[in-house]
Amino acid sequence: MHFVTLTTDWKKDDYYTGAIKGNILSRCNDTIVVTITNQIKQHNVSEAAFIIRNSYNHYPQGSIHIITVGTSNSKDSAFIAASIDDHYFLMPDNGIAGLLGDSEPTEVINLTNSKNAASRSFPAFDIFCPAACAIIKGTSLANLGNAYTEYSKQIPLRATIENSTITGTIIHIDSFGNAITNISEELFSRIGRSRVFNIYVQSKHYTISKIDKYYTDTSPGDLLALFNSIGLLEIGIRNGSAASLLNLNTDSTIRIEFKEQ
Repeated sequence: MHFVTLTTDWKKDDYYTGAIKGNILSRCNDTIVVTITNQIKQHNVSEAAFIIRNSYNHYPQGSIHIITVGTSNSKDSAFIAASIDDHYFLMPDNGIAGLLGDSEPTEVINLTNSKNAASRSFPAFDIFCPAACAIIKGTSLANLGNAYTEYSKQIPLRATIENSTITGTIIHIDSFGNAITNISEELFSRIGRSRVFNIYVQSKHYTISKIDKYYTDTSPGDLLALFNSIGLLEIGIRNGSAASLLNLNTDSTIRIEFKEQ
């Protein structure tokens, strides 16, 4: 059994998802096609990368992940296949390849000039579906197109460190309005060294001075911070939306100041 996932910025009532699934199943019917999400904001490559980065490794090795976010219908558009951590990714060459894993892809192939690139009006259908089924049937990436070393790479936004201060950024707002930052638990522990600290949200308008383990460690309506299931600092309000109530969005700054002992 083989697995193909879809991550798109299409609307839920577009025909595109159904067409992709039907195309793949017609070509290679011993396949399960799963939609990770169709709810990515249009052309938001960073949001798509966050979702995929924290989802793909829960699928079996050898799974194929089709990403259509940021796909451009242009004569200059390029489409690539990449191997990362024994998973395959089919995506536009728009920088997302550099945001998906902790390490560089082991192989990147330019699909644009391959025999699969019959049309660019619907590249997920015309290019990614044939490529996915070719991989399922045992075709190596090298036989799908030309090796590609000059692919576009975005660099993940990292938290910065200065003296006893960590400055991070909100990189994702979840369904409950919780704000997920790019500050990892490992970084917090390494720089903090068990010192007293203050977490400042929206400059110094809101201050948090402890890390909770569960949302229920606080009273309803209270502001809190915890490290979530993927090891990143999360700012939330119990039974409320931190993003709405504190006017937070992606790119909002979170600062942690550790006190000298």
